[in-house]
Amino acid sequence: MTTSRHSWRQFDFLLFGITLLLTVFGILMIHSATRDAIDPDLISRVPDQIRYTVIGVVVLFALALVDYRLLGGLHQWLYIAMLGLLILVQFFGVEGDAGAQSWINIGIRIQPSEIAKILIIITLGHYLAKNYEKMDRVSTVIKSLIHIAPPAILIFIQPDLGMAIVFAVMWLVLVWAAGLRLKHIAMFLLIISISAPFTIPLAWAQMEPYQRSRITSFLAPQSDPDAYYNINQAIISIGNGGLIGRGYTYGTQNRWRFLRVRHTDFIFSVIAEEFGFVGGMTVMVLIGVVILRILRGARQAADALGSLICYGVAAFIFFQTIVSIGMNLSLIPVTGLTLPFISSGGTSLLSTLMGIGLVESVIMRRRRLA
Repeated sequence: MTTSRHSWRQFDFLLFGITLLLTVFGILMIHSATRDAIDPDLISRVPDQIRYTVIGVVVLFALALVDYRLLGGLHQWLYIAMLGLLILVQFFGVEGDAGAQSWINIGIRIQPSEIAKILIIITLGHYLAKNYEKMDRVSTVIKSLIHIAPPAILIFIQPDLGMAIVFAVMWLVLVWAAGLRLKHIAMFLLIISISAPFTIPLAWAQMEPYQRSRITSFLAPQSDPDAYYNINQAIISIGNGGLIGRGYTYGTQNRWRFLRVRHTDFIFSVIAEEFGFVGGMTVMVLIGVVILRILRGARQAADALGSLICYGVAAFIFFQTIVSIGMNLSLIPVTGLTLPFISSGGTSLLSTLMGIGLVESVIMRRRRLA
């Protein structure tokens, strides 16, 4: 479909500008976190992030050009493609740093669960948009669960518990936005409470040792000092930053390598040590503005599908931000989720920029307001 000049006038340049600012800042922080590294993987992090930034911005504008309703019309093919990618991981998956088999190598390494995160917003959003008038029926809610269950299960068994939880959060936000009834929430809470004695041990048995260690070290830090080490170093880093920080590349916990996985899981600690409370709050405020602009797009969307796409993108950016910062502050168990726009991770950055592109597509075709 063609995009008129009027549509481009509605492009949210503030949303794009803050997105680009956060992404460039993320590259600078990854450079600081990997400075003087001798590990080839760490040395390649900055060039990889720049490469994915360029690709991501191109994809962002490409998705903004495409009418999101056209993508909604392709929902069946997108769903099949999503499942296909996730099934490929089971047979040809490449193991990552933490032991999860979540990547495939097609010349470049990609993480299909990150792409699936965007595709499920379109496919589930299309289903709910078509059935939002039937949200008073339990069958409609059950079908939405059946829709999201296969990709979520495939991701959980990689194993990637953090991303599986992201899918659950996006499902909850989307069905709530589509009109989930309070009686349904009460019913699900009752089912969860009754089934918990069976499902929790089953889920625990399916977890990898490192995943269990993350939970036990959060609940009882002294039970596994080695697992708690990095959380403790992250808290020290944040405390060292004070009000305005020690300066770019001058954080001691980062510079002397006391803080592990500082370029991914614990990059917020690097920010807080080098730029202090002011820097950490600035990043949170900027991400908050991004979320508010997305929610504004949801309110002004021309149809239900457009609103649901915006709500889905806002949901995963908000949730991942809360979890990433929370685990740096030892408020939440370590999950491996990236800080949107900032953390090192090419496919993660690409999926976030894809999400912004979808939102821009909705905003550019929003209803005309008086």
